[in-house]
Amino acid sequence: QVQLVESGGGLVQPGGSLRLSCAASGITLSPYHMNWHRQAPGKERELVASIGTSGITNYADSVKGRFTISRDNAKNTVYLQMSSLKPEDTAVYYCKAVAIVSTQHYWGQGTQVTVSS
Repeated sequence: QVQLVESGGGLVQPGGSLRLSCAASGITLSPYHMNWHRQAPGKERELVASIGTSGITNYADSVKGRFTISRDNAKNTVYLQMSSLKPEDTAVYYCKAVAIVSTQHYWGQGTQVTVSS
């Protein structure tokens, strides 16, 4: 059974930092392209950051320079380091594993991030 489990969310003040983790079981993440998405109340889910199998990263303009995605294949885990957080970053954050050679993909259950004073 494939599971992606996000952790590290919580309540943080504006300007603060959080590190999200996405730990996988039942699959090896190294051949998967990994994404972090988020969904705020009343809004569609959006892609925040992605990292390829070679480590190439891409970011949404709204988080560029503040968020960093990374992966540790030895730990079968992907991370999202978030800094200079803003209230508009408040959302449920999801990780997603995307197969390169098929349409197979897996979602985590999400972790809540709330940025508020």
